[in-house]
Amino acid sequence: MRQTDDMTIGIPRAMSFYNNYPFYYGFFTDLGIKIVLSDITTKETLSKGSSLVVTETCLPIKIYVGHVLNLLDKGIDKIFVPLIQSIAPKIYNCSKIRGLPDLIRNVVKRDFTIIEATLDKSEKNQGLYEFLAEAVKPFGITDMNRIKKASKAGWRTYNNFYIMSKSGMSYQKAMNYALQGKVFIENQTKEYPISIALISHGYNILDDRASMKIFDKLEKMDVKVYSSLQLSKEQMDDGILTLGQNIYWANEREMTGAAGHYMKDAKIDGIITLTAFGCGPDSLMIERITRKAKHFNKPLLNLTVDEQTGEAGFITRLEAFVDMLFRKKRATLINKMEVNTSYIPNTNFIETSEIKTK
Repeated sequence: MRQTDDMTIGIPRAMSFYNNYPFYYGFFTDLGIKIVLSDITTKETLSKGSSLVVTETCLPIKIYVGHVLNLLDKGIDKIFVPLIQSIAPKIYNCSKIRGLPDLIRNVVKRDFTIIEATLDKSEKNQGLYEFLAEAVKPFGITDMNRIKKASKAGWRTYNNFYIMSKSGMSYQKAMNYALQGKVFIENQTKEYPISIALISHGYNILDDRASMKIFDKLEKMDVKVYSSLQLSKEQMDDGILTLGQNIYWANEREMTGAAGHYMKDAKIDGIITLTAFGCGPDSLMIERITRKAKHFNKPLLNLTVDEQTGEAGFITRLEAFVDMLFRKKRATLINKMEVNTSYIPNTNFIETSEIKTK
């Protein structure tokens, strides 16, 4: 359909964006709604967002507020701020995510429309189709058949992204191909001496400002990085059981689920967790992961970030952990090569012969 200024929606490049954008792109585009994204996170984005909320607010929320302001500065007057309460019966998001539209409404004192679609699968009549209908109602779209058709386009884009991510392709590459309607599987030929599982939420590790570009840093250290992006829902559910837990938090799969899976994976040499300071649910999940890492004898590094985190100290901790893993793996290989038996020369090749004399 033809796109007009009235058919434009702004999506902050934060929070649920990192996990759900391929679906949002396919869905809104199929309905002729133009998407405008906020710019990538910068120091200014974080500074502006932090200035409007209390100090105790977690880093991802401060970043989100900054991205809303960025969209307003671009002249976007309809901004998608989804209210994702519950992704399945009795499985909830944290209170800060559940109250995100109210937070934006109260701290951003500017004239714009918050598209506050609600997804709450713990309640009746607040499932996916109701959520999508709310999202497009401000654009005058109410035909449920049309909305359901667009949802299929959304799932098609998302599934393409999922296939490429699970194959080991980088997040950005998989996203770019999926948005073009393409599927491309790379041949993973490079071998890495060390493999690490990076355990965190997408909005922490995929935002270069929040994560300090941790993927790039580990790549330069010759480390292969795995994350929840390479896992299926079933693998992560099994990982949660491995840690002896029942799923409660909406984003627990990418934390305890991924950690539990990779702890059992022999190719993983160590685990790094990356969390935002002040995150209540994460503090509980990290405690469980730390206890189980000792049980599985997996080296573990816990990293916490906020707006004051310095890059130098961050790099130093990464380098020390990776160096420890290299030394540990080298020692294991040397021990396997050592021969514990005493040396006994092999004399079987010596043949005796009888000397005949006349």
